[in-house]
Amino acid sequence: MRTTIEISNETRAKLVALSARRGLRGYSEIVNEALEEYLARAENREKEINEILKLAGSLSEEEGQKYAARVKEFWSRWEL
Repeated sequence: MRTTIEISNETRAKLVALSARRGLRGYSEIVNEALEEYLARAENREKEINEILKLAGSLSEEEGQKYAARVKEFWSRWEL
């Protein structure tokens, strides 16, 4: 199916170059591949979020505080 999308000149140039390296005449196949991967990741992300939300309340208050302190301690040692 044909459709129109707006992309920057820089993005188009990168797509043309990648297409050439792959021996393709255009970049439709690359765009379609990228969209399929993006949509699959978005679907998985939604599933993962729902699984995480199911865990709400599974730790006691004490356990939650313990893990929160460990995370805070870990981040305090992280050098930016």
